[in-house]
Amino acid sequence: MEEAESRKEILQKVKEYYLKHKAAQPKFEPGKSRISYAGRIYDEEEMINAVDAVLDFWLTSGRYCTEFEKEFAKFWGLKFCSLTNSGSSANLLALSCLTSKKLGEKRLKKGDKVITAAAGFPTTVNPIFQNGLIPKFVDVELGTYNPTPKMIEEAIDDKTKAIMIAHTLGNPFDAEKISKIAKEHDIYLIEDCCDAVGSKLNGKNVGTFGDLATVSFYPAHHMTMGEGGAVLTSNPQLNILVESFRDWGRDCWCPPGKDNTCKKRFMWKLGDLPYGYDHKYIYSNIGYNLKVLDVQGAIGLAQLKKLPEFISKRKENYNFFLAKLSKFSSKLLLPKTIPGADISPFGFPITVKEGAGFTKNQIVEYLESKGIATRMLFGGNLVRQPAYSGEIFEKSGDLKNSDLVMNNTFWIGVYSGINNEMREYILECFGQFMDKF
Repeated sequence: MEEAESRKEILQKVKEYYLKHKAAQPKFEPGKSRISYAGRIYDEEEMINAVDAVLDFWLTSGRYCTEFEKEFAKFWGLKFCSLTNSGSSANLLALSCLTSKKLGEKRLKKGDKVITAAAGFPTTVNPIFQNGLIPKFVDVELGTYNPTPKMIEEAIDDKTKAIMIAHTLGNPFDAEKISKIAKEHDIYLIEDCCDAVGSKLNGKNVGTFGDLATVSFYPAHHMTMGEGGAVLTSNPQLNILVESFRDWGRDCWCPPGKDNTCKKRFMWKLGDLPYGYDHKYIYSNIGYNLKVLDVQGAIGLAQLKKLPEFISKRKENYNFFLAKLSKFSSKLLLPKTIPGADISPFGFPITVKEGAGFTKNQIVEYLESKGIATRMLFGGNLVRQPAYSGEIFEKSGDLKNSDLVMNNTFWIGVYSGINNEMREYILECFGQFMDKF
């Protein structure tokens, strides 16, 4: 009772600390205040959960992570969620698990090809290189900035074993058709949903069409636990493999602090190990240690309660810019969605049209000078990145749209921290710039 009372007193002090020192937001001053492209939104609940987890001093995945995995899988409409330390690690785990010997003839082997988008973020692509596989880059459609089913199908050959692409900036690619293509060719589909939490296609959450889905909880994303990510699936075998690769590659599926879940810990005979070798120290995959801390799960649980509100506000900001910036559509290409898409946007992409009379750099420099943060569409055409110079990869087509994206596309934020006053100021700055041309 004494410990419980002490904990209660500490958590009450945390609430008081938040209300006194963190709750008040600085007043927005047009032209002086910086409007970020993204940021963390939180209140006393996240801080209380975090401190509560620290008081447990468990120091690895624990009760909060277990609860988060259960609730997040439920939100997504999938059976399993495995937390990891970043969205990048989630991508690494999702692809690496497909190389496991336990998949038999279905496993990915060195030299197999994986189709991916040329315009995007590098950590969707890096696991392909890191597993000794060959990326085959396809172009993207302007406006959605995603590959089309036709682009994907044209890239498939007899060495293609998987497709790994992202829903760019939360805008759903045609996962229904691409999933059908993957099934017809008996290849895997990994949906990178790191920017797309809450996006839907034909009423279904993105990430539910493929074999595996990945998510990021980095502070810029829809919700955060600081660093953090997750892999989701409804395939029990793939879920076990994801957790194995995450947890050193071990064969044992006991969570931290638990023993003998299988009820035959000293009764296994695997590989060339002696019969009865401790199952906790049998390794069936060449894995990593990519677990998350319980304090992160604690923060994530508080954020998860706010997620519907975060998504709603992002949609509101996105639709505001879509409507208000349409008057500049002769010079700016605004985003579009495919039929049936319900976007939960990460950002608002804009492409400067050829012949607009100004360049992407000019408008970006102007907006930045007014305190409005901008971002490129990640790595642009990734095949031109120095990291991949000299590496083995293939291209499908000329990737001309990805080059255009690299040279002409940028995006602005739509996250919950952008309020009405900020939106109007952003619109005013666009107008001031466009009046010059």
